[in-house]
Amino acid sequence: MLKMATRVLRIRTLMQGPLSASHVDIINESHMHGVPPDSETHLKVVVVSPQFDGLSLLKRHQKVQELLKEELESGLHALSIIAKTEAEWAKMSGPVDPSPKCMGGFGK
Repeated sequence: MLKMATRVLRIRTLMQGPLSASHVDIINESHMHGVPPDSETHLKVVVVSPQFDGLSLLKRHQKVQELLKEELESGLHALSIIAKTEAEWAKMSGPVDPSPKCMGGFGK
């Protein structure tokens, strides 16, 4: 099993390398889900890549999920993906929307 302490760093490297991402933000949302402190089980990945040009949102998500396959098989329980082109990112006027609060699990 992969060590959780380095999960965010591994994901950042995967997004910057193969996707040539110009912007990567990884938000650890695990604390919203009633898991032990310092967990890295629920993440939001915001990635901007020129490789997303011309791709549907579904295809972008599939690219990210394929890169993170090993993480998803080794303890990453939930993954929220925001995948933007450079032009889409330039049009954004503020930060990405926060995720909704957890409705289940131990955090009830």
